[in-house]
Amino acid sequence: VQLQASGGGLVQAGGSLRLSCAAPGSTIRDYGVGWFRQAPGNEREFVASISRIGGTTYYADSVKGRFTVSRHNGNNAVYLQMNSLKPEDTAVYYCAATNLRIGTRQGEYDYWGQGTQVTVSS
Repeated sequence: VQLQASGGGLVQAGGSLRLSCAAPGSTIRDYGVGWFRQAPGNEREFVASISRIGGTTYYADSVKGRFTVSRHNGNNAVYLQMNSLKPEDTAVYYCAATNLRIGTRQGEYDYWGQGTQVTVSS
């Protein structure tokens, strides 16, 4: 499955963005989806994930209470709503998919999108 992440941009600290993960030509409801991010000089890290039906979600401690992952299977998309953004949230954000159980590790996901840049200014 090919994934496309979009919705990134430049926002001031305290602002909000909503990222989208689409799967053109595929049915995203067949997959659990995770969001990861990578800041310059850092390793890629887990942000959030959501199961196929949406009944299970996981969040990194650094984003709990600020980010919300959701899915709209009718739109064939998964979203990451990011509120109260901080400069340390600046990174390239990737969505990834698995047809197995979701988790928090990169190796648990088989399919990856190209990433979308999020920049939070102070």
